Amino acid sequence: MEKKILLVDDEKDIRDVVHLSLSDMGYQVLEAEDGDQALRIFRDTQPPIVLTDIKMPNMDGIELLQKIKLENPETEVVMITGHGDMDLAIKSLKYKATDFITKPINVNVLEIALQRVCDKIVTRQQLREYTESLERLIREKTELQDHLSSLGMMISSISHGIKGLLTGLDGGMYLLEKGFSQKSQEQITEGWEVVKQMVERIRKMVLDILYYAKERDLRWERIDALSFAEEVAKVVEPKIRSGGIEFEKNLDSKIGEFEINAGYVHSALLNILDNAVDACTKDTSKQKHTITLKVKQDNRHIIFDVADNGLGMDSDTSEKIFTPFFSLKGEKGTGLGLFISNKIIDQHGGEIIVKSKLGQGTLFRIKIPKMQSESVPAPEETPPVG
Repeated sequence: MEKKILLVDDEKDIRDVVHLSLSDMGYQVLEAEDGDQALRIFRDTQPPIVLTDIKMPNMDGIELLQKIKLENPETEVVMITGHGDMDLAIKSLKYKATDFITKPINVNVLEIALQRVCDKIVTRQQLREYTESLERLIREKTELQDHLSSLGMMISSISHGIKGLLTGLDGGMYLLEKGFSQKSQEQITEGWEVVKQMVERIRKMVLDILYYAKERDLRWERIDALSFAEEVAKVVEPKIRSGGIEFEKNLDSKIGEFEINAGYVHSALLNILDNAVDACTKDTSKQKHTITLKVKQDNRHIIFDVADNGLGMDSDTSEKIFTPFFSLKGEKGTGLGLFISNKIIDQHGGEIIVKSKLGQGTLFRIKIPKMQSESVPAPEETPPVG
């Protein structure tokens, strides 16, 4: 503990004698000749111990005690009293004085009283550290329980997906074997396409699980937002058009730069666009489907709008889509894609706003700050692919 003490007495001779004794005990001594000066010094230095005379002009020791305890209840105050002032000494205990000693001051008695004070301060500090340690352990235990619970949910959720993937792989291998045995190029090609699709889905599932399992710091970099948006569009456009879906782009050519981890934001947007493709593919109520990628800005954000006219969602579903293991894709999904996308955007200080109406389509609005307040370097990592 810090061995600093504030000595308050209106008699200089007493202060000089007590100061010398306190210094011999190893204390850093601060002095005040009255209550007003003592209060000013206390506010500036916050000593853990105050040793004060009870009877002083203007502000007496009792009033000083009350004011100190009001400002810092943990400050230990020891009162100095004459033999005829025992009523005042007892009154000081009522106002939470730690102890009192009588004049003339016996050095041994003073040392014993201050040792009790120091023991009390150390015990309180140890109790605080123990309480904080206990609270930390409880938090860690709760987080571990939550993580184990989520892990159990994840295992249960992906087990069905894995079963489906293995069935798909078996089907693809069967077609390949049959094609080779019958020398049928058509069956070989069909089987190989099935195997490739299953491998890609396994790859995505594994990357999603790895991302979910580990917190990652982000490597910030200044990126031209227009070039970034065009790259995202370039990657996703073939998949959109291969599904017979129209793809429209509306990119603001003057949006400038923003500060992001490019790999992760790229993956987050691809996850959201993949969700839009799925919503359109499953919708049989319309003859024509369109996905729109719009990029614009406001004063502080780059804004990506991903809109589709697919299945849409009711309000209950819209509220659940960012929770882990909630999937609209059945066996094709892990229930982690949109959860991870939301987590990535949140790490960038941004947000995703969802507007959807069942049967009409969905709008995902992704807002990302142009500037990050801090840049924390992290090792290069392969980002999850949506």
